[in-house]
Amino acid sequence: MSEQKSTYEPPAALGRIRGIALAIGLVGVALTAVGALADADQFYRSYLVGYVFWFAITCGCLAIMMLHHLTGGAWGLLIRRVLEAGARTLPLMIVLALPVLLGLDHLYEWARPEHVAHDELLQHKAPYLNPRSFVLRFTLYAALLGILVYLLTRWSSAQDRTGDPGLRKKLRNLSAPGIIVFSLVASFFAFDWMMSLEPHWFSSIYGIYFIGTTGLAAMAFAILVAAFLAGREPLAAVFKKKHFFDYGNLMFAFVMLWAYFSVSQLIIIWSGNLPEEITWYVHRMKGGWRTLALGLAILHFALPFVLLITRTAKGSIRILAWIAALVLAMRWVDYLWQLRPPFHEVGPPFHWIDLAVVAGIGGLWVAFFITLLMRRSLLPVNDPQLAEVLGHA
Repeated sequence: MSEQKSTYEPPAALGRIRGIALAIGLVGVALTAVGALADADQFYRSYLVGYVFWFAITCGCLAIMMLHHLTGGAWGLLIRRVLEAGARTLPLMIVLALPVLLGLDHLYEWARPEHVAHDELLQHKAPYLNPRSFVLRFTLYAALLGILVYLLTRWSSAQDRTGDPGLRKKLRNLSAPGIIVFSLVASFFAFDWMMSLEPHWFSSIYGIYFIGTTGLAAMAFAILVAAFLAGREPLAAVFKKKHFFDYGNLMFAFVMLWAYFSVSQLIIIWSGNLPEEITWYVHRMKGGWRTLALGLAILHFALPFVLLITRTAKGSIRILAWIAALVLAMRWVDYLWQLRPPFHEVGPPFHWIDLAVVAGIGGLWVAFFITLLMRRSLLPVNDPQLAEVLGHA
């Protein structure tokens, strides 16, 4: 049964996009299956990158949603349904994690007994880095995030139905410890799924680095959806340029945060110049990976920084949407740059299965996201702040 709707019902154009996304997803899944049969190792490597990209958006939607419940403001109220729908795709991402969970030995050295038997460090880390513990930890991560998503979206839906002002306090009170839980889960997910690809390497900043990238990916995605909704009824008269100016400032902050963590990790490791640490960057500064690193510096930081620092770009919905699309695309490139070099030290950085996977998972994710978004009013109709926001609009 569909959840309660109001006059802020989603536009019919969303249904058409859902159909297109589903078609793209099914084609991508079919091509991914062909790639798995043709080259199993490459399939798993490509799948990991595509999965982490979409999982980061899901996690980022949850994080920004909790941030909004803590701080309030019109910026979050108008995209709360977008963030909620993005976070509610978590069940799909749990199911889509199965290929990685079933093929750990294709990706991780510590999942191969013959490697562990001849590596003293892997033997030392074996109580933590082993297939059984990996699966159990992911189950725990999924359960903790699932509880947060379930309670936050359930109480938000109840607020729509009843208008109970006490629900706003419950949402805020859960979001405070929820952000702490999310930070721990996201950090350990990054350690398990990403950093352990090179189990001899470690970085104390890697977890918080991944947390920042989830927020950036989710904010860029939310801007794209908001720009689409702002051009159509019923929200065409609600969204104003000042709201997108706020979104532009938030994305600018996340871009700066990504650059700060990236440079901080590089400076700390490079200045230490320890063999077990510096090799991570040495592998990523060879061949095609060096070009990709330069592209990230220009297209993921320099260009968005120059554009978002101006009022013109943040005041134009169309320009901001294009910047968000660029940032989102570069998020995928960044995950590719992080996760692929352990298998291809020189390159080439791209493989056709990479595109098939990101399209397959992404098509299914977007179709599911739109389905969830269309089940509810596009605005939280009984939120105490809504009348004030609409009055300003």
